[in-house]
Amino acid sequence: MRGLFPEEIAALLKPWGQPAFRGKQIFKWLQNRAVREVAEMTDLPQALRARLEEAGWLKPLALERRRVARDGTEKYLWRLADGELIESVLMPYRRAQTRDRVTVCLSTQAGCPLGCRFCATGQQGFRRNLTAAEIVGQVLDITYDQRKNDPDFKVTNLVFMGMGEPFLNYDNVRRAIGLFTHPEGQAIGQRRITVSTAGIVPGIDRFAGEDWEVNLALSLHAADDKQRSEWMPVNERFPLAQVLEACRRYWERTRRRLSVEYALMAGVNDRPEDARRLGSLFKGWPIHLNLIPVNAVAGTGARRPEREPTERFLAELRRWGVDAVIREERGQDIEAACGQLRGAARGEEEA
Repeated sequence: MRGLFPEEIAALLKPWGQPAFRGKQIFKWLQNRAVREVAEMTDLPQALRARLEEAGWLKPLALERRRVARDGTEKYLWRLADGELIESVLMPYRRAQTRDRVTVCLSTQAGCPLGCRFCATGQQGFRRNLTAAEIVGQVLDITYDQRKNDPDFKVTNLVFMGMGEPFLNYDNVRRAIGLFTHPEGQAIGQRRITVSTAGIVPGIDRFAGEDWEVNLALSLHAADDKQRSEWMPVNERFPLAQVLEACRRYWERTRRRLSVEYALMAGVNDRPEDARRLGSLFKGWPIHLNLIPVNAVAGTGARRPEREPTERFLAELRRWGVDAVIREERGQDIEAACGQLRGAARGEEEA
């Protein structure tokens, strides 16, 4: 039921003789109050609760392990109904002058079929797409867990940057976004949601045609085809020129600024010539570019660059007029940072 809208829940219950308003009532319990048990829906008739319990339509994620980093980031390892494991990351940002920002990084697939060489998820291969209910469930179950200690806890921002390629699970991602933004649910603003892609051109075009204000991020990581194909095999299917042309179409249709993610790898793509190539590629583009010093992942061969070459790289991009920053990394000490999600228990201590 977590993957259904109010009218769909109402249609599900219609053969039971339930009035249409039950759909909205149950939806609010599921999506707004984030309950995990039918028994918690206290304003439903007891007979209906018993029947819903028997039907087994509410399937929360099973928390396998939770780890807390020194910076307050929390990584959740979930076991799905079929035994697959996925991870999501909670990143609270405390602010003195404005309201706190609470971001969740979501997974959209168990594993990933793209096989990016610097990414832990890519090393595992692809298992399956997540359902909309499993995508939404990551936020709902984090909310449920956090509200044990903070009854007012609320997620404010979402990034689809966890395990998997969102555009290879487009329909379920789209449905999840609709559920997240529903006014009777979490009611997260569209502009507070970002979907990241490794460059799936049909997905970029479809995304550009949506009637929404959800943000798009491109995982680029190299500024030429040879280097990008070496580290991101998806580039063989969708070469750089095709990806950038799709991004231009996105801008022309939406007038929304594109975010570009660039993982810096020592001696690979962090040299002065790489910065010049990247700067020339995006000169005059309305983008925001995040430089991400790559995180150590065993078996990838990618090394994190030193601070000095990273700063030089940033300065060169700015000389080209590119709006770029070095992104603040969260949760490195618990393997919750960019490229480190595995969706597997590794013997860590539970928080």
